[in-house]
Amino acid sequence: MSLYGCHQQDHTSSNPTVPPRTTITALIWAPDWPEEMLQIAAEFSKLNPDIRVNVQFMIGNSVEENIKPRIASGNLPDLVSVNPNAYAAELADQGILADVGETSAWNNMLDPLKGDWTSRQSRKFGISGGVATTLIYYNQDMFAKAGITELPTNFREFLMVCDKLKRAGFTPIMWNGGFPNMLGNGPFSFGFANNVVARDPDWKMKISDGTLDLNTPQVADIFAKILLIADRGYVQEGFMATDYDEGIRLFKEGKVAMAFHGSWAAGLLLRGNPFEVGVFIPPWNAPGKRVVPVIGSETGFAVCETPNKVAATRFLEFITGKGFSILQRKRQNIPPFKQVDETMVSNPKIADYTNRVSHFSVTASPYYSVLPSNSIERLHQLMQDVLFKKITPRQAAKLLDESVKNEAKMHYK
Repeated sequence: MSLYGCHQQDHTSSNPTVPPRTTITALIWAPDWPEEMLQIAAEFSKLNPDIRVNVQFMIGNSVEENIKPRIASGNLPDLVSVNPNAYAAELADQGILADVGETSAWNNMLDPLKGDWTSRQSRKFGISGGVATTLIYYNQDMFAKAGITELPTNFREFLMVCDKLKRAGFTPIMWNGGFPNMLGNGPFSFGFANNVVARDPDWKMKISDGTLDLNTPQVADIFAKILLIADRGYVQEGFMATDYDEGIRLFKEGKVAMAFHGSWAAGLLLRGNPFEVGVFIPPWNAPGKRVVPVIGSETGFAVCETPNKVAATRFLEFITGKGFSILQRKRQNIPPFKQVDETMVSNPKIADYTNRVSHFSVTASPYYSVLPSNSIERLHQLMQDVLFKKITPRQAAKLLDESVKNEAKMHYK
């Protein structure tokens, strides 16, 4: 460092037009890849010695609850993790998030994902971190020992599988009660897909304008299914305290037979286990109805309108370019790009699953790109309150409906 400092000093004195080193702040959502993000920042700074990256990690249950205080205090990061939802789009239209439509990252992003990252005023506000889908990972050895020879194709059959596993002495499935983000990504998103999206092709527009009725038996059923699985003893003991990391650990240690999780955790859940792992589409559909899978954009990256916007954009290009292979080595998700480096490894099981569900005639988006930001936080509490039996599923549906409609009235009309 001392040698580097002397070099900088000499260079600067001989050429006063060389700008001083810029420090940018990156506020990142990386619950299962913090080391990789730090490595990306370090590699970037090696190649760009004029820019230092101060990486800060988000905490809590959502991206939005991390961003809001920073905006309120005027303490904007230069680069930030965002979700492809109405809240982030509104930030772009308000001039808080920069338009990244001229970047190579935007040009390389898969065309079907671009709509997720385009605001009402046609601002391109972010780059997806991957193709996101949720699925059920299962322990094939436990299924075989329980005598399960066929995967369930509807929710009734799923309950029968859970019952067989329980009678065989296994805990059927892991519930992240202490990290409701995953309950939202998993059973809520699939419940919404099969109970709402399947019934109303205009659901997205109706959420935006506040005309979608969520105070219905179908929405109450979404919460009821989450509670039913817990009430029947199909989840692990102490599930309401299970956080993100512990949930993954329970599956990998063979303490639960299934994990309702995201494609972003493929590298963790499919590798390094003493048993074979399979995947299947969560059968949250009724008998006789075709399942509606969940697929869309994963949480991605945006540049804020700060004095360091140019430097932050360079970092964005690196994350989504050379740096992306660092993420892929651990995560093995599906890259969101048309052209990828040959070192970007995707797990074959996830690639096959994603390819299959992407061809379904009806698909739904992950909950974080469906609901308004305040309703996301409200949903987390509602799911926990239902599981604690503080409120009924019917009450939860009514409260969610009120939240979504209020957000539409306040922000999105």
